[in-house]
Amino acid sequence: MSTRRKVSLITLGCARNEVDSEELAARMENAGWDLADGADGADVVVVNTCGFIEAAKKDSIDTLLAAHDSGAKVVAAGCMAERYGRELAEALPEADAVIGFDDYLSIGERLDEVVEGRAREAHTPRDRRTLLPISPAERSASAPDVAIPGHGGPGDLPDGLAPASGPRVLRRRLGGGPVAPLKLASGCDRRCTFCAIPAFRGAYVSRPPAEVLEEARWLAGHGVRELVLVSENSTSYGKDLGDLRALEKLLPGLAAVDGIERVRASYLQPAETRPGLIEAICGTPGVAPYFDLSFQHASGPVLRSMRRFGDRVRFLELLDQIRALAPEAGVRSNFIVGFPGETEDDYEELAEFLSAARLDAIGVFGYSDEDGTEAANLPGKVDPDEIARRVEDLTELAEELTSQRAEDRVGTEIHVLLEDKADGGFEGRAAHQAPEVDGTVLVRGEGLALGEIVAARVTGADGVDLVADVS
Repeated sequence: MSTRRKVSLITLGCARNEVDSEELAARMENAGWDLADGADGADVVVVNTCGFIEAAKKDSIDTLLAAHDSGAKVVAAGCMAERYGRELAEALPEADAVIGFDDYLSIGERLDEVVEGRAREAHTPRDRRTLLPISPAERSASAPDVAIPGHGGPGDLPDGLAPASGPRVLRRRLGGGPVAPLKLASGCDRRCTFCAIPAFRGAYVSRPPAEVLEEARWLAGHGVRELVLVSENSTSYGKDLGDLRALEKLLPGLAAVDGIERVRASYLQPAETRPGLIEAICGTPGVAPYFDLSFQHASGPVLRSMRRFGDRVRFLELLDQIRALAPEAGVRSNFIVGFPGETEDDYEELAEFLSAARLDAIGVFGYSDEDGTEAANLPGKVDPDEIARRVEDLTELAEELTSQRAEDRVGTEIHVLLEDKADGGFEGRAAHQAPEVDGTVLVRGEGLALGEIVAARVTGADGVDLVADVS
């Protein structure tokens, strides 16, 4: 009889967390643990939490409580656990352990301790930016000694995951399907006043290109057809490796991986989106002409207060550069409404930008104070009821504008990756649509198969979703 114990792994939050969970899964199996599909029959449930905004934190707490109700031991991991550590453990006794990123390298031992009732005391959080040199160029020598989720580690590779020579992959796919995130880097060196992520994710560290390419080949061997490149800031990729053009050089190599049909870059900073990168995204066969641009606002004064760069005019110029090379390029962005000091004129400036920008997908979020951020102490707080009004009005405008943008695509030819069967055809995504955050396409036609990319002509639109017939 097998003596291996069972662990269930629940992932919340963004695609970066998905990669972290798949690394954790590989480490768990290497340590003698079997992965269970759900909490039933599991000795331990590990919840990879999200700690980005209040709603995500509440979802994490609710998931931990539900896991506790299953009767299994419960471990809180991920961003919320790293961010709050001992404070979370004291506030949530239902969690049998709260672990930080430094525990990932020994996850099997941590799970053993939990099952045996000897879980160690939760960590005291620290600013993880202090663990690596301030100078990006000096980080490569120090990074192997610092736990960086999603980057793997030396000497702990599960058997059979990768070739014996060359870079090795520490990852176990937790889901099927033809799409998978591929992590370029972890951490962030930006100091946006509203964001706490750099403090608990740490300084920016790029993965070496050879390692990224090897993982792309590994994913292709597991049925992946589209790679979604993720990080906290993909436009900074390579700066700590001494090459600011590393991403534009890497994209052709990823697109050339046998079995990979589409590569999509995400998390692009407008101020760092250089002409060479725009050309690489728009002009490289196999790379989706897609721009996930973190605008956040369009008023110059508000952006300065956020400690960001740009304004409505500069952002529209950037979009013009993109569309000059790829008129049908997809563009999405998120925006914060009600930031401290935001006036009615600032809000109107943002609304004017959205009306002119022709974005395919728009996320609107109301500002709220986040622990440990500079913005929490800024003057000029906007009344919560006014924030709610602005969010409602801007969301309504955004839905109208993105629906118009989708209507503009009627009659055009798109290339759709078929991901699921649906009533009347197959559901998939075109090059201008990223997984989960953007719209989808219902494709109708004969002889179609999951996982293939087909040419189709758009015949209709419903909000941001499209209907298309195979050409």
